[in-house]
Amino acid sequence: MTPPEELADLPYADLLRPHEGGLEVDERYDTVHFDRLTFEDEKASGVHFLECAITDCGFTGTPLRGARFNDVWAHATRFTGTALAESSWLDTAFTACALAGIEAYGSVLRRVVFRQCKFDSVNLRATTLHDVVFEDCVLRDVDLGGAKLTGVSFPGTRLERVHLARATLKKTDLRGATTLELADGHESLKGALITTLQLFDLAPALAQTLGITVKDK
Repeated sequence: MTPPEELADLPYADLLRPHEGGLEVDERYDTVHFDRLTFEDEKASGVHFLECAITDCGFTGTPLRGARFNDVWAHATRFTGTALAESSWLDTAFTACALAGIEAYGSVLRRVVFRQCKFDSVNLRATTLHDVVFEDCVLRDVDLGGAKLTGVSFPGTRLERVHLARATLKKTDLRGATTLELADGHESLKGALITTLQLFDLAPALAQTLGITVKDK
């Protein structure tokens, strides 16, 4: 799951054609390059991006509910206050992107890589994440409550005040996380892989969750 480093590395790079104008509801965009464009408050729910590249773009307050990202490569793109609830992501890579104030609950992500991305106040409640990699990212105030994580890893990533209440983890590798700070959901760590050092850091919260009182005397 190594995403392309450059636009030219995409297998469909030679087929890309530049996009002009806005976005339309339920529209299908196939082998389209969105470059240095700004989409603000445009209604584009149900939009389908197939083998597309998105570079240096901005999505602000754009309703993309039910959107589909299939084999998409996005770089240096900002998503702010964007509605992405019940969207689906497959074989997609986001590099150096910023996502803030995003509503993406109920979404499904499979074989997705986020590299050097920043997540701030992102709602991923009840999402399904399967074979997803967060590499060298920052996840701050991200809500994964009730989410299902399978084969998810966080190499070089900082997790700050991440919510895991009622989440289900399976083969989820947290060992590479440089910071592992949970706001809640310590009981949901069953099924996760952590290091001994991380266990020591989490021990007080785990004891409190389990109702264990620790006293030396």
